[in-house]
Amino acid sequence: MTLRSTNLRRIASTDFDTFIVGGGINGAVSAAALAARGASVAMIDRGDFGGFTSQASSNLVWGGFKYLENYEFLLVRKLCVSRNRLIKSYPDNIKEIRFLASLDETAPYSPAFATLGTAGYWAIGSFATKPPAHRTPAKIKELEPIIDTTSLRGGIEYSDAYLKDNDARFVFGFARAAMNVGAAVANYVELAAAERTGGKWNLSLLDRETGETLTAHARILINAAGPHADAVNETYGVTTDHRLVFSKGIHLVVPRLGTGTRVLAFFDDTERLFYVIPMGIRSVIGTTDTRTADPTEGVTDADRRFLLDQINARLDLEAPLTTADIISERVGVRPLVVDAHGDDRTDSDWTALSRKHVIETDPRAHVITIFGGKLTDCLNVGEEVADQVERLGVSLDPDLGDWFGEPSASTRDEFLRQARLMGLAELRSKHNDEPVSERLWRRYGLRAFSMLEAIRDDPSMANDIMENADYLRVELHLAATTEMVTRLEDFLKRRSKIALVVPHDTVATSDGLFEACQILFGEDAHRRMDEYFGEDAVHDL
Repeated sequence: MTLRSTNLRRIASTDFDTFIVGGGINGAVSAAALAARGASVAMIDRGDFGGFTSQASSNLVWGGFKYLENYEFLLVRKLCVSRNRLIKSYPDNIKEIRFLASLDETAPYSPAFATLGTAGYWAIGSFATKPPAHRTPAKIKELEPIIDTTSLRGGIEYSDAYLKDNDARFVFGFARAAMNVGAAVANYVELAAAERTGGKWNLSLLDRETGETLTAHARILINAAGPHADAVNETYGVTTDHRLVFSKGIHLVVPRLGTGTRVLAFFDDTERLFYVIPMGIRSVIGTTDTRTADPTEGVTDADRRFLLDQINARLDLEAPLTTADIISERVGVRPLVVDAHGDDRTDSDWTALSRKHVIETDPRAHVITIFGGKLTDCLNVGEEVADQVERLGVSLDPDLGDWFGEPSASTRDEFLRQARLMGLAELRSKHNDEPVSERLWRRYGLRAFSMLEAIRDDPSMANDIMENADYLRVELHLAATTEMVTRLEDFLKRRSKIALVVPHDTVATSDGLFEACQILFGEDAHRRMDEYFGEDAVHDL
């Protein structure tokens, strides 16, 4: 029996304290926080965990420097505190990174004024990062020769943080943590109907993999459906004081630009910040900010042209970037919170809307709705949802803060010691100089100890499987049994970032792909490959 089927059986046979609809960052942190404090928790997502907005971020953990433009000092303070907590709690996964912002003649701020802003930002963030600095055009050219400095007035350098792996894997970490302490979670399960009778919610669910229906029961419903939160509330007739409007943002992944050690920041022609963000051997260009009514809207030719034109105008490249340089694309909508009874924002103040979150509770219906939010603010969301669950009558254990963060430094040291004795510390990842032992610890934490046992029993488990990806055979086996990889896309896009950094056609023809699929899906390997690549695209195996 697979991990997913086991969890589905539990969902259909247990009366839960809380039932969470949506397995993005808001749902996953809520599940982890509640389960760790003794609540019985179920969580579903109609797609994969972190498979919608949460897989389309900039992979940055930041305090919202740009929100200072609108004088949202309290929000910036809250986000900076959250950023600092995450850096401290995830020392191997979340790292401080420098931002280098170039200011030309069309930038809305002078270098002197921007330098004052970074000093204020550093202070609001409790001086927890390296101090900011003013940079002359000559210094900018020295630090990042790829930047065209001919029209620059100067720039600034300051710090925030970034995820070493991808955002969706970070989300799955919370889902896995919730399972570790008793939560029942499942992907590709859709809420079909909901009715409250007899003091509890009776839920009709659809398994989108098998087409089967099942029922579940819970005292409290938590709507963590991200951009779909309003639509989910309509499913069970709940009205709220807030609603969502959407801003579409895209990212383009291209071959690495610059040194790959800093985030390069620029103001585009609309005076909005955009970035070149390191992603190993690649760079991520983005993001845009386009108003949309459709949370599923994709990347358009106009989106691509806009970003490519903006970056080509600001970098000193041997040849301009074209669509042929795009390795992969990311697109998602930001769910922005507004008053449900007010008018839509006008175009003039559209970009002034921030990524704040609002948690609204209906005590009559026993429904908690999470509006908005972002990855940086996730711990606050988990804590605030737990507070609301307690107010609705579910008794929780004290919050010991053990539902987030990495294992202790001493546990990490013991893992690395054992890995070193096995020779794993001498192995290096393909696309950077990171030791394989450190990569395993960063990705899997305590579960990495079982990998050492597997490698001791069978040394071939330490071999790479796919020629273009950093994945050992043992990692595939662990993913198959503990990470609820249901479709090939789950592995390539979310448990890993292979599909982000390796061209689609290269993945499809990669030596080792079929073995990886056999490990993940067994006899279903061919079908899952056809499902992802298309029957005609998969090479002859």
